[in-house]
Amino acid sequence: MKIKRIIVKSVLTKSNLPVADFSVNPYVGCEHACKYCYASFMKRFTNHTEDWGSFVDIKEWPEIKNPAKYSGKEIFIGSVTDPYQPVEEKYERTRKFLEELQGSGVKISIATKSDLILRDLDLIKTFPKARVSFSINTLDEDFRSQMDEAVSIERRLNAMKIFHKNKIRTTCFISPIFPGLSNVKAIIERAKYFCNLIWLENLNLRGDYKVKILNWIHENHPELDDLYREIYRKKNLSYWFDLNEEIKEFAFAAGLKYVRNDDTIKNLFDEPPVIVNYFFHEEITR
Repeated sequence: MKIKRIIVKSVLTKSNLPVADFSVNPYVGCEHACKYCYASFMKRFTNHTEDWGSFVDIKEWPEIKNPAKYSGKEIFIGSVTDPYQPVEEKYERTRKFLEELQGSGVKISIATKSDLILRDLDLIKTFPKARVSFSINTLDEDFRSQMDEAVSIERRLNAMKIFHKNKIRTTCFISPIFPGLSNVKAIIERAKYFCNLIWLENLNLRGDYKVKILNWIHENHPELDDLYREIYRKKNLSYWFDLNEEIKEFAFAAGLKYVRNDDTIKNLFDEPPVIVNYFFHEEITR
């Protein structure tokens, strides 16, 4: 792993995400080395020639002055890197950011695949309306280990459960959904008792990892070649239409709210989670 420190003017950037005013990424690159990671496009802007997952830049930024000016703003931590990847245990850049914004009145959302976040539980609890999202797209540990180098699914689920018990809103982010491999309903059944939201996002193949994933499918699941060819070569949307209907019916039967592209529903903390479908296909609206 190639690690170096870099100086940045600010760790806060204006966000185009519908769920945040600002995004924060304390690192460039990620040790989790997810084979499907959309953030690998960052290499174009950082002049890294190394393989994605083999480098991490540690950001150093000036102390945030007048943090209260961000009061009431939504800050999303971890849009293109995992803020709790292994290097965080040593360098504590995410913790530094949280300490600088503590008491400012900002609202934070954190996305991670790591249970290292438990280290900062007491700190996160001091932020109003904090939300923590755990990415889980399978319950199959063998498949997980071939796709990423993060902690096990059980460790993620346990961390989610602990945060929820501590009255911090949690999200089970089922992403990316691999056609024919991700059992969405099974994941919902495992997580629904200790999360407030369940987000769904399809596998979106583009860039240099499209060929890598399709080759992996061919080598490991040739029985899915035709399905992936229909979706990712011929742009056939029927799989996502059908899955949308299937999960909507499942949610209705389970007594769970199901919406598309809507993060505004605020259920009571102890109510069952809301399922939000963020499939990128605008055509799927039923």
